[in-house]
Amino acid sequence: MGKITVETCEIEGLKVITPTVFGDERGYFMETYNYNDYKEAGIDQEFVQDNQSASKKGVLRGLHFQIHYPQDKLVRVLSGEVFDVAVDLREGSATYGKWFGVLLSAENKKQFFIPKNFAHGFIVLSDYAEFAYKCTDFYHPNDEGGLAWNDPAIGVEWPMPQGMTEKDLIISEKDHRWGSLRDLKKD
Repeated sequence: MGKITVETCEIEGLKVITPTVFGDERGYFMETYNYNDYKEAGIDQEFVQDNQSASKKGVLRGLHFQIHYPQDKLVRVLSGEVFDVAVDLREGSATYGKWFGVLLSAENKKQFFIPKNFAHGFIVLSDYAEFAYKCTDFYHPNDEGGLAWNDPAIGVEWPMPQGMTEKDLIISEKDHRWGSLRDLKKD
């Protein structure tokens, strides 16, 4: 292996990946994905779709999940900095409802592997961020679920972008309407 370093997290299945970066006076080179390296690290998924988004400072997206077509995701930041969060929604899991967050940036080049049946979201901490992710299933427009980003039962400790408070965050109407973890368990 050697091209990536994989850290396990306190929630089983989540992994933070740091690629090896080869740099010199011209800039740098790194492999952002190599199936063989990821397979050796225990991430043996077939990714079928790549997505990319751009957001400005204070945008909070999430917490999203897929209902009938769950996806594994491999996420990274191309420019800027985000705090990325995954919430365990696996039935019967000892860490159900628990969250884990990691700082992803263009500078640290870390990636975050999020298995199926986790909710996912992020907040942009820099002035601007470009976010890219691979998925193991295609987008199904009527299959989206979500949880309130500020559900106290989950208790995500979102860092606030410098100079901002919660009331300054930019959150979509859809993300304002998601219910709580307790509501999800009733379904």
